[in-house]
Amino acid sequence: MSANTAIGEAGATGDEAQVIALCNQKGGVGKTTSTVNLGAALAECGLRVLLVDLDPQGALSAALGVAHHDLELTVYDLLGRSAPPIDDVLMKTSVQNLHLLPSNIDLSAAEIQLVNEVGREHSLRRVLDPIRDRYDYILIDCQPSLSLLTVNALACADGVIIPMECEFFSLRGLALLNDTMEKVRDRLNPGLELAGIVVTMFDPRLLHSRQVRDRVAETFGEQLYDTVISRTVRFPDSTIAGEPLTTWAPKSRGAEQYRELAREFLQRSGRPMGQLAMSQMQ
Repeated sequence: MSANTAIGEAGATGDEAQVIALCNQKGGVGKTTSTVNLGAALAECGLRVLLVDLDPQGALSAALGVAHHDLELTVYDLLGRSAPPIDDVLMKTSVQNLHLLPSNIDLSAAEIQLVNEVGREHSLRRVLDPIRDRYDYILIDCQPSLSLLTVNALACADGVIIPMECEFFSLRGLALLNDTMEKVRDRLNPGLELAGIVVTMFDPRLLHSRQVRDRVAETFGEQLYDTVISRTVRFPDSTIAGEPLTTWAPKSRGAEQYRELAREFLQRSGRPMGQLAMSQMQ
């Protein structure tokens, strides 16, 4: 994987990319796994997808096989005043049509540096706006906290996907995240919408899991995706391999579930998808 000059062309839809933030202030809910595999499943449909690693832990970058600790340029550099050309930071991945803006621990300094910046909540928007016409979808993997970086993601996003584990503690987290989205919508980004909630690490054998999913369905209705992502050891194994599950174990149940999620996401998006994407959904 390497940085490339002028990566990407105009999106397949001929329109600007739809920006989706994958967000949950609780860690360990499958957020990064969902970003990687949903993005890869969309790319399989012939759609141009950019993944943005907005977590100083660099988990998204690592999941795509990037030696993120050794990177000279990352998202952090793009958020600064003396930002390099974005094409010096953009990277191709092993998946066709799937590109990455990587991150590492350097990003942890961004919060401090952005505090005194004018319009600090729109720093990421200023990075992504010039390349939105190159992609169909931009997926942002947020850190597990409601930080200034997460607010930046929400301030430039068209929609939010919330991955959640089926446990009752997660329900309170959903309420807190919804409150944050309301504040961002009122003050920074009136167009921000909840694109959907996806249940991850689901075990249908457990009554507790079924009860939590039913409670979310009662509260959020159609905002809950029908597709559920099962718990499986294949996800951490594919992360170690540095590949999405859709390419590492393409016929596995988890890979098929993320393809189903991608189909459901596209159907709900209401955007023109191009002939290849439509044929993949049938």
